[in-house]
Amino acid sequence: MAKVVISLKIMPESPDADLQRIQEESMPLIKDFSGEGQVKAEQEPIAFGLIALKLQFVMDESVGSTEKLEQELAGIEGVSSAEVVDVRRAIG
Repeated sequence: MAKVVISLKIMPESPDADLQRIQEESMPLIKDFSGEGQVKAEQEPIAFGLIALKLQFVMDESVGSTEKLEQELAGIEGVSSAEVVDVRRAIG
């Protein structure tokens, strides 16, 4: 099966949310789900001081739907929502 690159956006509940802690709690969940290595993390300013956490990782497309991962990430304290915003097949 092919590899896919997943882009995921985590929205905090408030501008005061601890993005570093959310990122640290997200990493093991993503690695357990994807079974792959590296996870790229960025912060994206949204509005009024609210900053989203954008994560990118690679997984085998045979793993299937990311719905379970999204639910686990949304369950982290301080997270309002987690959703996959882009899925692309990796070339190479």
